[in-house]
Amino acid sequence: MSEENQVFTRMMESDDQFQPTVWIENLVSILASFLADPRLRYSQGVQPNVVDGEVCLLVAAWLESTDLATYDHVMEFAKSNQLKTKLDRRSGERAMQKPA
Repeated sequence: MSEENQVFTRMMESDDQFQPTVWIENLVSILASFLADPRLRYSQGVQPNVVDGEVCLLVAAWLESTDLATYDHVMEFAKSNQLKTKLDRRSGERAMQKPA
């Protein structure tokens, strides 16, 4: 298990842009939920974000040990669609936080 969060970009390993371009929004919406208030809450382990000016999908490293099914689903999606990945090197307040 990697100790660093993964960042999936909209680009494929072939340098083509993955279609549809809204795949990040679609994937995080599927994994999101509604709480008592009527606001949509993203999963704490899979979130859209902007990294280096590019809309990306962040996947927390700790998700593998807390929700293996979700982790496997996202990782298989990225692998089967040959999405580019890199490690999230952000720290402090900018880094994805593990829930308390």
